[in-house]
Amino acid sequence: MAKKVKNTRKCGVLMPIFSLPSKYGIGTFSKEAYEYVDFLADAGQSYWQLLPLGPTSYGDSPYQSFSTYAGNPYFVDLEKLVEEGYLKAADLEKVNFGTDPEHVDYERLFKNRYVVLETAYVNSGLSENSKKKPKAELKKEFDAFVKENADWLEDYALYMSLKMRYDGLSWVEWPEGIRLRKKKDLDEAKKKYADKIGLHKFIQFLFMKQWFELKAYANSKGIDIIGDIPIYVAFDSADTWANPKLFQLDKKNLPIAVAGCPPDAFSRTGQLWGNPLYKWDYHEETGFKWWISRIRGCYKLYDVIRIDHFRGFDEYYSIPYGDPTAENGKWVKGPGYKLFEVMKKELGNIRVIAEDLGYLTPSVIALVKKTGFPGMKILQFAFDAREESDYLPHNYVKNSIVYTGTHDNDTTLGWYKTIPRTDKAFAKKYLNLKSNKNVTWEFIRATFMSVSDTAIIPMQDYLELGSEARINTPSTLGKNWTWRMKGDALSPELAEKMKDMAKTYGRCANV
Repeated sequence: MAKKVKNTRKCGVLMPIFSLPSKYGIGTFSKEAYEYVDFLADAGQSYWQLLPLGPTSYGDSPYQSFSTYAGNPYFVDLEKLVEEGYLKAADLEKVNFGTDPEHVDYERLFKNRYVVLETAYVNSGLSENSKKKPKAELKKEFDAFVKENADWLEDYALYMSLKMRYDGLSWVEWPEGIRLRKKKDLDEAKKKYADKIGLHKFIQFLFMKQWFELKAYANSKGIDIIGDIPIYVAFDSADTWANPKLFQLDKKNLPIAVAGCPPDAFSRTGQLWGNPLYKWDYHEETGFKWWISRIRGCYKLYDVIRIDHFRGFDEYYSIPYGDPTAENGKWVKGPGYKLFEVMKKELGNIRVIAEDLGYLTPSVIALVKKTGFPGMKILQFAFDAREESDYLPHNYVKNSIVYTGTHDNDTTLGWYKTIPRTDKAFAKKYLNLKSNKNVTWEFIRATFMSVSDTAIIPMQDYLELGSEARINTPSTLGKNWTWRMKGDALSPELAEKMKDMAKTYGRCANV
């Protein structure tokens, strides 16, 4: 009798936390998040893919975070804080978190969210301004959290306290002693801002506690979490300020060169990201200690990690600091397989998705293959009538993750409405589309039919939404990262339709 082969075919949904519905201006770890997990389970899904969970800075992008370890304070569920006695319902009722239920108002959140969280901190008894002592169990739990996470939490909490003290200025504009982390100045700051430091530690305590509860619930329902980590950290971050030796900085801790992408068909002057570049020889000397710590931290938060801009490990694009565009950059050799060799030795059989999109050189392709990590396929990239594309489903390999589109793409419906006529004709021929009805579902069907082990679909495509639901338009500021799902968008009928698609193509989690 032939041995039954284990089915590795799975599917999941890409949906940011901030896009969940809630009463308080942004998606959080609230009851709506738990209901979303239930929906995914009912729909036969195996994965919930997120965008980075870190605290966002200028531009509101989760890929430009104040910390590679910390969580976004906006995601803390305020109603749970009412249930636990840290807040009163009246504390929330008097605050306007935004009037548009379908978009995030980050400016309003910044002005109001920290005020509410500080009220919770005072009411917890942990603040210097508390009128009561904290409960013994809370104090014990909080102290244990601070001790366990001291390697990043101390720097982050001090950094955030100083950032608010200096009205949001980048750390390079702080007084010299603090900017250059002179011991005397740091000790004085820690003493002076002790209570604010405690506030930021408390917010992280709440974030992690609530996130791990939600993740445990998802795992209990058979849903694994795919996390997303940017290859680079933001220059204005606790990571760069606290660890200048890791980056290509000068004696004043200003960047020597910064990250980005060269000019191409999509961007005439290239993309100037501005992130500090890693001093890879130093990382190698330390046995990639910082990277091992970072990835280990990610595996506490997620079951699988997607590493953004994987090409940067093979070669990275280096742009002279101060240049107004990316035109004068050059490609420089990265750490290559050495990093992943150490990572696998230290962390074991890690589950990684390599974001290997864009122009790929033979050396990048070889690196991805050597790691054994699955790469990504984007169906929207397939339909260029002028050439045979690697993104056409008949060219896929099993060890890959296929998407209709990602957070950087338009929704499938929005994209389909705007592509050139020849490309649309090719797509209709390839997918056997007889009309413009149910377009997104036919694209979803094509991903599910493919040989790729895993298919991930953005929630907007399942909801058949247009460009109004786009998450991000690269190289633009404003109106990005704001889309939120309507509170009544999910239904048993949609879950059943998704599950039927998963069953039909051998991807259903619970059959």
